[in-house]
Amino acid sequence: MFSRYIGNKAFYKSVLTLLIPIIIQQFITSFVSLLDNVMVGSLGTEAISAASIANQVMMVFCLAVFGGMSGAGIYGAQFFGKGDMDGMRHTFRFKMYFGVLISAAAVLIYLIFGENFIASFLKGESNGGDLDLTLRSGCNYLYIMLWGLPPFALVQVYAGTLREAGETRVPMFAGICAILTNLFGNWVLIFGHLGAPAMGVEGAAIATVISRYVELLIAAVYAHLHTGKYRFLSGAYKSLYVPGKLAAKIFRTATPLLLNEILWSLGMTFITQFYSSRGLNAVAALNINGTVWNLFCVIMFAMGTAVSIMVGQRLGAGKIDEARDVDRKLIFLTEVIHVVIGLAMILCSPLVPQLYNVSGEVRDLTRQLLMIAGLAIPIHSFAHVTYFTIRSGGRTVITFLFDAVYTWVIAVPLAYILTRYTDLSITQIYFCVQFIDIVKVLIGLLMLKSDFWAQNVVNEE
Repeated sequence: MFSRYIGNKAFYKSVLTLLIPIIIQQFITSFVSLLDNVMVGSLGTEAISAASIANQVMMVFCLAVFGGMSGAGIYGAQFFGKGDMDGMRHTFRFKMYFGVLISAAAVLIYLIFGENFIASFLKGESNGGDLDLTLRSGCNYLYIMLWGLPPFALVQVYAGTLREAGETRVPMFAGICAILTNLFGNWVLIFGHLGAPAMGVEGAAIATVISRYVELLIAAVYAHLHTGKYRFLSGAYKSLYVPGKLAAKIFRTATPLLLNEILWSLGMTFITQFYSSRGLNAVAALNINGTVWNLFCVIMFAMGTAVSIMVGQRLGAGKIDEARDVDRKLIFLTEVIHVVIGLAMILCSPLVPQLYNVSGEVRDLTRQLLMIAGLAIPIHSFAHVTYFTIRSGGRTVITFLFDAVYTWVIAVPLAYILTRYTDLSITQIYFCVQFIDIVKVLIGLLMLKSDFWAQNVVNEE
C-alpha cells in the first residue's frame, strides 16, 4: 500500500535536482529577511511595526503578480513538456505585458491610498508605543518601496519562465546576489556605516529596492546571453505578438488565479488588521512570527513549485497517469517533511524572540505564536501542495474557490468575530484561525481523490 506513496531512487534524485536550488534561494531569502527584521527590530517596536504594516500592504501587489504569472506559467510548463518553444515564447510575452501593466496600476493605487491603508492598522492600543511615529515611518517605507515594484514584477517573468523549463540554478544565483546586496545595503543604510547617513526604516527600503534591480539585471542578462540553451528567448523581443486564441486561453486561466491571489492577500491583510486591534505589541509579535514562519516554510513553498513543474510537464506531454503518480508521492513527501519541521519550529520558539530588541511582553507573545504555528504547519503544507496540484491541470476556478473563497467565507469572518465580539487573547484567536484550515484539508482530500484536475491544457495549441 505504501509503495504508492514512496518513489524510487530516480524519483527522489529528480526531485532533489529541482528542489535544491529553489530551497537554497528561498532559505537564504527568508534567513536574510529574518536578519533584516532583527536589524529593523533593533530600532524599537515602532520601527518593526511600521515595516511590518507596509509589507503587509505591499503583499497584495506581490501575490497579484504571482497569481497572474502563475496562470501563464501553467501553459509555460506544459508547452515545455510538449517541446513547443513558440508557445513558450508567446507565454513569455504575455507575462511581460502583465508585469508592466500591474506595476503601473499598483504604483498609482499606493500613491493615492497608501497612507490610509497603513493608518487602518493603527486603530488599536499603543501599548506604550508612538502610533504617529509608526504611521510616518510606515508611509516613508512604502513610498520608497514603490520604486522596486517594476523590477520585482519583471524578475518573476524571467525567473518563472526559466523554472518552467526546469532551470532553477539561474534564478537561485540571481536571487542570492540580490539577497546579499540587500543585507549589505541594510547594514550600511539602516545604521549609517561606511560614511552613509543612518536612515533607519527608510534605509531598509532603499536597500530592498536596489537589490531588486540587481536581481533583474543578472537574470535577464544571463538568460539573453544563453539563448542557445533557452531557445524560447531567441527573438522574444523581435515581435510583441501573442496569438489572440492563446492570449484568451491564458487570460481565462490566469484571471481566477489573479483574483485568487488578490482576494487571498486582502483576506490575510484584513485578518492582520483585525489582530492589530489587540494593540501594537500584537502587531510586532505577529511580524516576528511571520518572518520566522517564512523561514520554516521554504521547503513547503519549494514543494509547491515542484508540483507545478513536475506534474505540469507530464500533463503537457500527455502522461496523465504518470502525473497522478508523481503528485501523490510529492504530497506524501511534503507531509512527512513538515511534521519534522513543525517540531523543530516548536523547539526554536523560546530562542527566536531573544534576538529582538522588544519588550518582554512582545517576546512572550511571539513564543506562543511560534508554537501554534509549528503545530499548524503540516495542515498548511497539505493545503499548499493541494492548491498547486489542482492548478497544474489548469483548474483555476476550483483553486479560486479552494483558496480565496474559503478564506473569505471561513477564515476572515472567524477572525472578525473573535476579535470584535470576544475577550479572547491574540494567541487564542490565532490558534482558532490557524486550525480552522483542517476543514480545507478535508476538502482537499476529496478533490485529490477524484483526479478531476489531471488535464492537458495545451493540446489545442
